[in-house]
Amino acid sequence: MQRAQLLIGFLLVGIPALSQNFTSSNLPIVIINTFGTAIPDEPKIPATMGIINRGAGLRNQTTDTFNDYNGRIGIEIRGSSSQSFPKKQYGIELKTDGGADRSASLLGMPPEEDWVLFGPYNDKSLMRDVLTYLLTRSLHHVYAPRARYCEVVINNEYQGVYAMIEKIKRDDNRVDIARLEPSDNAGVELTGGYILKIDKTEGDSGPGFNSRISPFPNPRLQTITYQYEYPAFDEITNAQKTYIQNFIHAFEEALAGPNFTDRQTGYYRYLDVDSFVDYLIVNELTRNIDGYRISTFLYKQKDTDGGKLVMGPVWDFNLAFGNVDYCSGGNIAGFAYDFNSICSNDGWLVPFWWHRLLQDHSFRNRLGGRWESLRAGVLSTDRIHARIDSISTLLNESQQRNFQRWPVLGRYVWPNFYVGPTYQSEVNWLKNWISMRVTWLDNNFPKFDPTAVTESNGAFHIFPNPVREKLWLQWGEANAESAEIRIYNVRGSLVRDMQIVVDQPVALDIRDLGPGFYYIQARSGGLTASGKFIIQY
Repeated sequence: MQRAQLLIGFLLVGIPALSQNFTSSNLPIVIINTFGTAIPDEPKIPATMGIINRGAGLRNQTTDTFNDYNGRIGIEIRGSSSQSFPKKQYGIELKTDGGADRSASLLGMPPEEDWVLFGPYNDKSLMRDVLTYLLTRSLHHVYAPRARYCEVVINNEYQGVYAMIEKIKRDDNRVDIARLEPSDNAGVELTGGYILKIDKTEGDSGPGFNSRISPFPNPRLQTITYQYEYPAFDEITNAQKTYIQNFIHAFEEALAGPNFTDRQTGYYRYLDVDSFVDYLIVNELTRNIDGYRISTFLYKQKDTDGGKLVMGPVWDFNLAFGNVDYCSGGNIAGFAYDFNSICSNDGWLVPFWWHRLLQDHSFRNRLGGRWESLRAGVLSTDRIHARIDSISTLLNESQQRNFQRWPVLGRYVWPNFYVGPTYQSEVNWLKNWISMRVTWLDNNFPKFDPTAVTESNGAFHIFPNPVREKLWLQWGEANAESAEIRIYNVRGSLVRDMQIVVDQPVALDIRDLGPGFYYIQARSGGLTASGKFIIQY
C-alpha cells in the first residue's frame, strides 16, 4: 500500500533532480523512478516515467509538471557490447496503472508502447545514430526510426544526453506491413508480413534458421542465421516458419544461381531493389563496421502489398563514421560490404548477397545513378554538414553536462579510432571524415551510364534517355486500354500523375520538371512496371 501511494504521488508532479545540480534544459527532460530497485538486463521491472517538454524555444525545468508523459513503464537494460559501459541503454515499455501495455506518443512521435532510450557513450559526437536515421529518412526507400534528444534522470541521478528512439516493430507508423495473426496459416494471409534480423544471438532473440549459402568469400564455411523478429520466435507458427524459410531460401538460390539477373526467374522477383540500393548506400556512406552482418533487419511484404523482400530498417550506427579502430573501420577508403575479406575470422560475417548483386550490371547502374542523384541533393557534403551543425548547436548546452557526468573527452573508449580533446573537435573530425568518405565513394562507386537505363521488366520502354523536352513511353505488354503513369523525383515526391492510352507511343512533356534523376511507374490492369530517366539541359 505504501509503495502504491509513492507511485501515485510521483505521477502527480515532477521531482527535483539533485545530482550534478541539473535543474533545467533546452531539451526535453525524462525522469524515471524505480524506487530503489536496480534495473536489470532482463526482465523489465516496474517504474514510473515523467517527461517535461514545453516545446521548441522554451526551457524545461526539472520541477515542471510532467506534460508529455506521466505514467507507469517497464524498464530494462538493453544492448550487447554497450552493456559494459557505465552509461547504460534502456528498453522501455509503457504501461497502464493496471500493468497492461499502453500506447502513447512521446516527444511528438507517433504513439506506440515500446521505446528505446539510447545513450551515446563511445560516440563522443553524440550523434552518429541520430544523424544516420535523419539522413536515411530523407531517402524514402528504407525505413529509419524517429529519434528525439532528451536529458535523463533516473532515481534522482542525472544520466546525461539520450535519444528517445522508436523500437523496431510492426506498426502502421513504423514497419508498415500487414499484421500476421496466429490463425494466418494458409493462402495469401500466410504471405506476410514478416520481419527478420541478422544479429548476435543474445537476449530474447530465440532460435532462428540458417542460410543454405555461406558468406563470400567462404573462409570458414560459416553460416548466416536469420532470427524471427515479427512474429517473435515464441509466437510464430510452424506454418509461418516454413513459409518465410522457404521464401528466403528461394530468394538466395535465385540470387546465387546462373540466371540471377533474369527479370522473371532471378532475384528481381523477390526483392524491392530500391531498398537494397539505398540500404547499401547508407551503410557505405557511414562505413558501418556492423553493416549487413549485425543489427541488420529486413521484412517481407504480404503478397497483396507487393510481396517483396525489403531491406531495413537501419539500426545501430554508434561504430560508424570512422568510430572504430579494428577491421579498417576507421579508414575513409574501402567498402563495408568487403568485411569478410578484411576480418574473415570474425564470428559474424556479411551474407553473400551484396557481392552477388554488384555482379549485375543493372544493379550497379542503379546504384551509380542513385548515388549521383543523392549527392546532388540530400547527401551533398554541404547538406550533411548542415545537419551535423544543427545537431551540435542543439546539443551545445547539454553536451557539457553529459561530459561532466561521463568524462570521456580526451580518453580512449573502446573502440575509438579518433580521440579528441573537446566536443567540438569530435564534431569537426566527424565532418572532415565524412567529406573524405563521400569523395572516395564518388570515385569508387559504380558510374551511372544513362544509355544503359532501360525498362525494368520489359513492360514498357522509355526513350530517349537522357531526355530534354519530351519523354516517349511505349507500353509493350498491355493488358488494359489505359495505364496510370506516376513520376517521382529523387526525393520520392510525386511530381506527375496521369492516365495514358497504351496502344501507341505517348510523348510526355517534361520541361517543367527541371534537370535531374526521376523514377517512373506505370500501372495497367494487374501489371506494374517501373524505370528511371534523367533530364539534362
